[in-house]
Amino acid sequence: MQGNGYNHKASDRLLKMPGKLDRGPVEFQSRVAPHEGEIMGVATTRVVSVPPTMSIIGAAQMMTTCGFRRLPVTDPGTLRMRGIITASDIINLLGGGDKQNLVTVKHGGNLLAAFNETVREIMSSHYLSIRSSGTIADAVEVILGRKVGGIPVIDEDETLLGIVTERDVLRLLETQPSPLTVEEVMSTQLRVTAPDATVGAATREMGRCRFRRLPVVSDDVLFGIITSTDIVRYLGTGEVFNGLVLGEMGELMALPVRTLMKGELITTSPETPIDTAARLMHERRIGALPVIEDSRLIGLVTEFDLVRAYAEGKD
Repeated sequence: MQGNGYNHKASDRLLKMPGKLDRGPVEFQSRVAPHEGEIMGVATTRVVSVPPTMSIIGAAQMMTTCGFRRLPVTDPGTLRMRGIITASDIINLLGGGDKQNLVTVKHGGNLLAAFNETVREIMSSHYLSIRSSGTIADAVEVILGRKVGGIPVIDEDETLLGIVTERDVLRLLETQPSPLTVEEVMSTQLRVTAPDATVGAATREMGRCRFRRLPVVSDDVLFGIITSTDIVRYLGTGEVFNGLVLGEMGELMALPVRTLMKGELITTSPETPIDTAARLMHERRIGALPVIEDSRLIGLVTEFDLVRAYAEGKD
């Protein structure tokens, strides 16, 4: 997971804590029985979508208000799919990738001007989707094989009918009993950052490694987690622009990540059954649980990890 020639600082380092089981690469062998058309039974059908002409800051505000990480982009009226914009696209814009050119080149570093551009500037036009005639097994295969957190459900005319996410699938799969524990499915090679690391450093790391979240660790003690959603929420509330003097990107990027961390830190232990972890994530509407042993962070279990564990059905 380390980049070539990349120097990892104390505030941006790889935490590797081996658990009892190295699961290796994903080899999808679903035990979910396929039934044509069943995808609409688990998909969210009351979908919030945005038009291509909506501003980027408007989309960030919509994500914040609705609590979503992704928004389908559709033609008004017809709801025909044109693309999708995610929290990761906004992280890319802030410093994680090529979309940052919209800020640095087109707008000379002025963050506010860039965020007033339309979502078509940064949305993904080439998106993964699933037909309404598809099965849950189809959705699980896409989620695991392509490592995406949500898939629009469309008809033959590419009209948006719903969206199915890791959380939707997990809600179904968690009804299957499993003998596995958190330690057997968690991720143990983690990028971590420090409370005083800058938002700029966090967004660059998220974008470079395509992570949604970074544990925040100080002196080997877990301080919290910074997520792409936290950063989008900060933008979406407008709080960041009220605090910026010139609207320049550098002002936001220099903020420490602890400024953006909100809410209660919820953790689990390595011996916790994955059934219990899945229910906790569902009840608290969170996408990951840090795994703590002897007051130290030893791993992270995510919705993706649990979907894979249930779908593989290993015992």
